[in-house]
Amino acid sequence: MLKGKKVLVLGLAKSGKAAVELLNRLHAQITVNEFADKSKIDCYQEYVKCGIEMITGGHPDDLFERDFDFVVKNPGINYHKTFILRLKERGIPVYTEIELAYQVSKQQNYLAITGTNGKTTTVTLIYEILKNAKRKTCLAGNVGTPLSSLVLENDLLNQKGYDVVLEMSNFQLLDIDKFHPHISTIINLTPDHLDYMDSLDEYYASKTNIYMNQDENDYYLENKDDEVLQDYLKKYPVHAQRITFSLKQEADCMIKDNAIYFQGKHVIDLDEIKIVGKHNVQNMMIAICTTLLSGVDIQIVHDTLSAFMGVEHRIEYVRECDGVKYYNDSKATNTDAAIIALKAFDKPVILLMGGHEKGLDLSEMSNYQSCISTLICFGEAKERFAKEMKCPHTFVVEHMKDAIIKAKEIAKDGDIVLLSPSTSSYDEFSGYEERGRIFKNIVNQL
Repeated sequence: MLKGKKVLVLGLAKSGKAAVELLNRLHAQITVNEFADKSKIDCYQEYVKCGIEMITGGHPDDLFERDFDFVVKNPGINYHKTFILRLKERGIPVYTEIELAYQVSKQQNYLAITGTNGKTTTVTLIYEILKNAKRKTCLAGNVGTPLSSLVLENDLLNQKGYDVVLEMSNFQLLDIDKFHPHISTIINLTPDHLDYMDSLDEYYASKTNIYMNQDENDYYLENKDDEVLQDYLKKYPVHAQRITFSLKQEADCMIKDNAIYFQGKHVIDLDEIKIVGKHNVQNMMIAICTTLLSGVDIQIVHDTLSAFMGVEHRIEYVRECDGVKYYNDSKATNTDAAIIALKAFDKPVILLMGGHEKGLDLSEMSNYQSCISTLICFGEAKERFAKEMKCPHTFVVEHMKDAIIKAKEIAKDGDIVLLSPSTSSYDEFSGYEERGRIFKNIVNQL
């Protein structure tokens, strides 16, 4: 299929390595370009032995004048970079590894989820339901495992009929060509990634790529409650069948008699749900629509949802210490995610907020002072966050560890301490996962 094709792989993070492995299996002629020096690339010698051309330590101009059949780009490499634009100007297709994996696989049932917030919880719910229904299923994408890896692991090059659940970031959607999910949704649209995208409009528009290849045989799950999303659905029309969900209105999936119903059928009572917040009810609605439309028995859907305890780093209960409850919401890398977390609790919290300065507007979040008893700001963005949040009770400390110690010092019996940083973690940590794990380690040692 790809034997002898000349392919350039840009970037050797997890997805780049997965793409190289898949391309190598398909006998492509691979060139890898990684900005890091070869001494820092653990697989360098292994790749060279496999006949892979390795160009490291930068992005040399002459590389991008060469002819390639296509390019696989790490999603984290900004698509505005001059060398990316040069490739596209020359008519060379630039894909992410999800598009590569899709194009080389047999036909599967792709269930694709995007949106600013709630993606990981939603795809985890869908995956758990499908697994409990004893379906052939796999979970991939922005949730942590590259699709290319799962193509090899499950032999999707030859096997058909898997339910492939995909969490997709807008970075992964920017370079979609043929990718065609059977069921897709944009959970919500709120500001994020303004350090990467040219504009908010460009960010929102990129999300609509998730349904651009769908047709009348597919399903698009429509959030009736998100006004921004509704505007973009008008700008970029959906060709799939629309299935609606809403926390407030009549819809295919809706709240009635204190329970979630799908097309008139009772699925689960709200008081059976163990994870906190209305946003999680919405995430469950998407999981209900996705799995019931995929043919799962409604009892399995109910039983899985009622047992679900949440996902790591998303309003995750850590422990109670001296009557104080600690929650890890490290995955809140934007203000809207933090607002969702604040609204999930029925009393004001001690909020730990801070990290990498990526210029997010705090004007909306500062309206939620009534949800915050004390604000503790840390990290690179600490001074601006403290100033613009305008909370009467605010402390500024250097690192996240200092914020936890300060929270322990001021917290009283019955208080809630919530790490919901509202921004990314790259000033102090390798990602939100490391930030969350270290938070839990420190809290468990209090």
